[in-house]
Amino acid sequence: MASEPATCITIAKLRAAGLRPTRPRVGLGRLLFEGPPRHVSAEQLYQEARSRRLFVSLATVYNTLHQFVAAGLLRRVVVHTGQTFFDTKVDDHHHFYDERTGFVRDIDEREIAFARLPAPPPGYAITGVEVIVRVEAHSAVDGQRVDRPEAEPPGLSPTVRS
Repeated sequence: MASEPATCITIAKLRAAGLRPTRPRVGLGRLLFEGPPRHVSAEQLYQEARSRRLFVSLATVYNTLHQFVAAGLLRRVVVHTGQTFFDTKVDDHHHFYDERTGFVRDIDEREIAFARLPAPPPGYAITGVEVIVRVEAHSAVDGQRVDRPEAEPPGLSPTVRS
């Protein structure tokens, strides 16, 4: 992992969000917030933590991710029932999602426009709009299904970084 100053930055970020900097939060926070914005599932973060010798349970990873979401440090991206990613980029934006490979990529907010939104049901207010555009590699769309595209689509990678 990174140096001592990175730990101090992570601790400051946690405290600013109102979270106590426990060992698991600091360790997982360093994995999430050091480096470019990214999308990660709980299982992926758990495996990354283990490979970096941060031994926490999968339940701790889930709990920490949900605490980070509640504190505004992460954004939850539900691509379909049973598949959730956590996004370190919390501003308004949308996503491409490849259902076959599980790749997630950001779409800039300015790339999608709405002519109008429906009125919410009585007693409700719209708090946000999130678009997930499902994509598939050209070779699979053309009937030439492949297990994995020969070249990764631009911006999509196995580490699901943005």
